[in-house]
Amino acid sequence: MPTPSDGWQTDAPVRENGGGVRIKDVAKHAGVSVTTVSNVLNDWGRTSEATRKRVMESIEHLGYVRNAAAWQLRAGYSTTIGLIVQDADNPFYTAMARGAEDRALAHGSAVIVGNSDHNEQRQSRYIDLFEEQRVQGLLIAPVGDITGRIEQLKRRGITAVVVGRPEYGTPYSSVSMDNIAGGYLATKHLLDLGRRRLGFIGGPVALRGVEDRLNGSKKAVDEVAGAALEVFATSDQSVIAGREIGNRIMGRERQERPDALFCTNDLLAIGVMQSLLQERGLSIPGDIALIGYDDIDFAQSAVVPLSSIRQPARLIGETAVDLLLQKLKQPEHEHRHIWFEPNLIARESTVGTGSALAPGHAISPTAAQQ
Repeated sequence: MPTPSDGWQTDAPVRENGGGVRIKDVAKHAGVSVTTVSNVLNDWGRTSEATRKRVMESIEHLGYVRNAAAWQLRAGYSTTIGLIVQDADNPFYTAMARGAEDRALAHGSAVIVGNSDHNEQRQSRYIDLFEEQRVQGLLIAPVGDITGRIEQLKRRGITAVVVGRPEYGTPYSSVSMDNIAGGYLATKHLLDLGRRRLGFIGGPVALRGVEDRLNGSKKAVDEVAGAALEVFATSDQSVIAGREIGNRIMGRERQERPDALFCTNDLLAIGVMQSLLQERGLSIPGDIALIGYDDIDFAQSAVVPLSSIRQPARLIGETAVDLLLQKLKQPEHEHRHIWFEPNLIARESTVGTGSALAPGHAISPTAAQQ
């Protein structure tokens, strides 16, 4: 039977007061010191490969799981990053979260995601939760005015980066796309195709991203004589909400319907498309041209491939993590505001299959910064 001098213990791990396996149990089983186990767990490279292997085998054998809360108290920092998105059902946020996750993992951190569902109270609860967990930092696609809360987090030692909307001149960093330019680009595309009765579909309009896209759309319409823009406000940005607006439009006489529709995300546009195509004889884009926003994967594979304004979702997530880690490394570093230019992807829902305008992009997704 192996003895402690052999480096192994075969007896069951010590459990005090019903607790789980502790670091000293691993050390005893592996025949090493607690400090050695800690070095292995933290990957500090202070142990030989043979010792590291023995410790890892003991961890596996005993089922040891590190107490993250206790470790964070001792270390004084966390390796987790909190990310709060507005709508976890929206593939744009899924892609953004994936970009943040991949970049964080490359730097030895992990991302935990919370969904505010466009609700400020729910958003506040997630901020509280991440603060209680002593996260390394916070990425947030905010609902409402978040400045006061971010300043409060800063006083408590938590760095935050705003994602998805520009925050020029604020005492924190941000990364987003130029949504005014995106709204302008989508609407100008429809106007350049000769459409004059335009509809804007999106909401809640109080959301900064929706408001910016509407302002960009209005700017494009104001530049063209005889063009008009009707706003169809929605309570959310789901496929169901788009279908409801589409049904309202289809309930009108043909001459009273818009001849082009700009939706503030692709989910709305897909819902609108489903409704429009239920009417016999109606053609997209012949009767009504349709363009969305985000260019999610579903856009290209829709029944009528959907034109859209592409956002570099993964790149936005990656950049947000970069800004956060840079600020953690250099707290005195100046706050940065990075935004990406929109990219128009023209498909059959606006240009049709026989158009001379080939599918492509109008502006590359390059980064600008302030």
